[in-house]
Amino acid sequence: MKAWGMDRLGLAAIIAALGLATAFAAEPGHAVPDQIGMQTPVTDVGRYIVWFHDDILMPIITIISLFVAALLGYVIYRFNAKANPVPSKTTHNTMIEVLWTVIPVIILVFIAVPSFRLLTLQLVTPPADMTIKVTASQWHWNYAYPKDAGGFNFDSYVKEDKDLKPGEMRLLAVDNEAVVPVNKIVKLQVTSADVIHSFIVQSFGARIDAVPGRNNETWFKADREGVYYGQCSKICGKDHAFMPIAVRVVSEDAYKTWVADAKKKFAAADGAPQYAAADAARH
Repeated sequence: MKAWGMDRLGLAAIIAALGLATAFAAEPGHAVPDQIGMQTPVTDVGRYIVWFHDDILMPIITIISLFVAALLGYVIYRFNAKANPVPSKTTHNTMIEVLWTVIPVIILVFIAVPSFRLLTLQLVTPPADMTIKVTASQWHWNYAYPKDAGGFNFDSYVKEDKDLKPGEMRLLAVDNEAVVPVNKIVKLQVTSADVIHSFIVQSFGARIDAVPGRNNETWFKADREGVYYGQCSKICGKDHAFMPIAVRVVSEDAYKTWVADAKKKFAAADGAPQYAAADAARH
C-alpha cells in the first residue's frame, strides 16, 4: 500500500512538473470535430499515456523520420548514376554497421523504461473502493454492481436515433449509463458471454479485452465529473459499430442517490444478468 502510494505520488509529480495537468484543449469524455491527438485524460494513467505519446514517442518518431528523409535525399543527390557513372564497390563499413545496431538499441531501451512503468500502472490494480463486473455480449454491455454497492445489474444499449434527446451524441449515447463516484478507485472485472470484445474508455486510459470464459481486470480513478464514452474496439460482428460505452462520473452524494434509485429500477429476483431476456426482446 505504501509502495503504491509513493508510486502514485511520483507519477503525479512527473505530470505536474511537465505542466500537463491542464495542457489539453479537447473536451473531455469524447473526441471533437477536427481534433488532433488523444482525448483529454481524467486519470493519472490517462495523463501518463498522453505524456508518453506526446513527449517521448512523438519527438523520437519525428527525429527518426526527418533523419531518414534527409538521408534518402542525400543519397539520391550524392550517389545517383549521373554523379557516379562508375558505382562504388564498397560492401561493408564496420562503423556504420555498429552505429545502426547500437543506436536503435539505445532508443528502444530509452522507450522501454517509461513503457514498463506504464504497463505496471495499468496492470497492477491498487486496493479498490468498488468493483463492477462488465459482461460484453453481441452487441451491448451488462454492468453488475456487487451487494455492497447495491447488488443489481443492468444492460446498456446504444440509443436509437429516434430516442436521442437534445445534446446526446449519436452512436455514443446509451439507454443506461454506468455510474461511478469521482475520486474513487474503480476495479472492472471484464468478461464476455459470446465472442471477444474489448472495453475501452480513452479518457480513463483504460482498455481490456473481454474474452469468453476469462475474467480480465482493469481499473481507473476519474478525478473529474462528467460523462466519458468509449466503444468496443474488437470487430465483434455486424453491430460492432453500435456497442458504445458510457460511464458517468458523479459526486459521492449524487452516486448514493443514483444507487438508491437504481436498486429499485434494476432489481432482479435472482440477481442474475439480464442480457439474455433483453436480447430476446430486441431481436
